[in-house]
Formats: sequence, C-alpha cells, structure tokens
Amino acid sequence: MGRKVAIIGAGVSGLASIKCCLEEGLEPTCFEKNEAIGGLWQFTDIPEKGRTNVYRSVVSNTSKEMTCFSDFPFPESYPNYLHHSLVLEYLKDYAKHFHLLDCIQFKTKVYSIRKHPDFTTTGQWVVYTEANGKQASTVFDAVMICSGHYAEVNLPLASFPGLENFKGHYMHSWEYRDAKGLEGKKVLILGAGNTGGDVAVEMSRTAAKVFLSTRNGAWVISRMSKAGWPYDMGFQTRFLYYIQRLLPISIRDKLLANKFNQWFNHKNYGLIPIKR
Repeated sequence: MGRKVAIIGAGVSGLASIKCCLEEGLEPTCFEKNEAIGGLWQFTDIPEKGRTNVYRSVVSNTSKEMTCFSDFPFPESYPNYLHHSLVLEYLKDYAKHFHLLDCIQFKTKVYSIRKHPDFTTTGQWVVYTEANGKQASTVFDAVMICSGHYAEVNLPLASFPGLENFKGHYMHSWEYRDAKGLEGKKVLILGAGNTGGDVAVEMSRTAAKVFLSTRNGAWVISRMSKAGWPYDMGFQTRFLYYIQRLLPISIRDKLLANKFNQWFNHKNYGLIPIKR
C-alpha cells in the first residue's frame, strides 16, 4: 500500500499534484472547499470571501503552448491566448483524462494541520477537515498545500490617510467583475501589474477618465510578437535564458529595455521601471 498524501486545493497545482502522486504509486486525497475544481479559474458573478476568482473578461497572459501541461496540450482549435472559461474547460478535461476526480473530496474544508504525536519517528501529519457540518481527522504521511495565495484580500487602508473622508467608492480588484456602474466616473487604479493593466483598459471604454498609478514603473508589452507569433514562444526560450545568465547584468538590462521599447518608448509615459 502506498504512502498517503493529503492535497489541499483542486486548482492547477492541486490537480497536477494528484496526478504526480498517482504516477509514483502514492495514495492522494485532495480536499477542495468549493463544489468544483479549477480554483482561481472558477468564475463566480458574486465575490465570495476566502475564495479566489477572476473578473469576467480575463484572458491568459501566457500562450496556450507555454501554459499547458507537457503531457496534455490544449486543443488545436483553442486560440493562442485563452479566456478563463477555456482554461477551466481544459482543467476539467485534464482531470477527467487522468482520472483525478475520484481522489477529490469536494465541499470539504481543511481547518487545521498538526504533527502526529509520534511525528519524530513516523513523520506523519493529522489533517482536520469539516464537511456538511461534521468534523473529521485523518492521518497522512505527507501534506501538499496547493491552495494558492490569492484568496485573502490585502487592502492596506492605513496607508491612505484621509480615506475615511473620501466620498466615492473604493474596492480591491478581487471584488471587480466588470465595468458596469462606472459610466461617467473618474477612476484611479493603483498598480500597473497584469490586473491593473487589464482593468485600466477595460474601464477606459466605460468610465469618463481612468488614471493608472504605478510606484515603480512597469514594462508593458504586447501578447503578440513578430509575424503574429505569441510573444512568450519567441522570447522565453532555453537559449535566451542561458544567454541572459551569461551576460553582465548591465548589458542584459540594456538589451531587454531595447526589446521592450520596440512597441513604444516607456520613457515617454513615465513607465521605465525603477528596479529592472
């Protein structure tokens, strides 16, 4: 009998972990607090506390060729960059193809993990769960935590003195679903990461004005490269990875800056990153 492994979360990492455990002859049990697989890619119209989610228009930032599991490519009919619904469909197909669903206990929350009393000799863990109002504990030889890091909102209100006097509405991007209700409004977005950029573009089509604030700057690049190839397929290669490691940092940064500025000059928009 194989060693028992507890896996917390049935998102991308959780599903891959189940498959790897099965391939190694282990006995995985995955605990998923929601009713379905997918984790971050499981869209809901209404935000639920403690649950990761995406906004309605999300499209992947990496191409399907660079995103897929190596032994399970996306269907050829899928576009280069994927709407979140297609990513979720892919994960469902992946779970079905490799018979992963039988290892998952849905609507089961893990509320504590503790070392077994004889941990020093066995290395075992006790996993405490709750499902349908009933609590249970199970001993495992190993635990893999695959719950991600986007479930809890970080909203540092103390960093914005005077916010209590602000008459408008403020929110975290975790709450955002679409730009409805922003017609005619002025919107300030803090942060120029992937989410900040996506939301700024989408809101610009609805709101009266949109301001994007970035503390450190950011490189903004297109998803597409020369001849219409996905950008990451041509730029994120093993060859270029090793070249970048061999070059002095100053030369590497200059080459990268020249590459990123081919689309537009970041200096003209005050976007050159402070830390490169």
